[in-house]
Amino acid sequence: MDEKILTQLSIELGKKLKQQKRWVTFAESCTGGWLAKVISDIAGSSAYFDRGFVTYSNKAKHQMLGVSETVLQQYGAVSEQVVKEMAIGALKAAQADLAVSVSGIAGPDGGSEKKPVGTVWFGFAHRTENGIEVVTRHCCFNGDRNEVRLQAAIYSLKTLLLVIIKN
Repeated sequence: MDEKILTQLSIELGKKLKQQKRWVTFAESCTGGWLAKVISDIAGSSAYFDRGFVTYSNKAKHQMLGVSETVLQQYGAVSEQVVKEMAIGALKAAQADLAVSVSGIAGPDGGSEKKPVGTVWFGFAHRTENGIEVVTRHCCFNGDRNEVRLQAAIYSLKTLLLVIIKN
């Protein structure tokens, strides 16, 4: 059922992007490319999506998206600061109009008291007349690894649609 929601959201997002002649990119960690997959599943998606970044390791986040090594060490990969830099890096690298970044702890291991399994941070970057604006969000999802990742993907697309409708 939830995967059907992803398809519906991808179709809706594609229509909006096409209407607005805007391009989207994704910088994914815990979702492992799921967002790029569901967007590219839609026929004609090459009109608004041409690349994404799967940056699972800190090294990849730094090398591909320009995330500061200092920020990664100080705050950890699952943080507001990192998803903000991931979104900006992806937006610039892809020369897109919109970018979504996702970094979280899908489990079953890796959680802590401060960052339990299910913790996911999101960055939503878009170009404005004054430069780049980034909105960050934080969620703590329940479920197993697959359920956390699926919820993160759904949340990403729903929130991106709200940003696009707003702007």
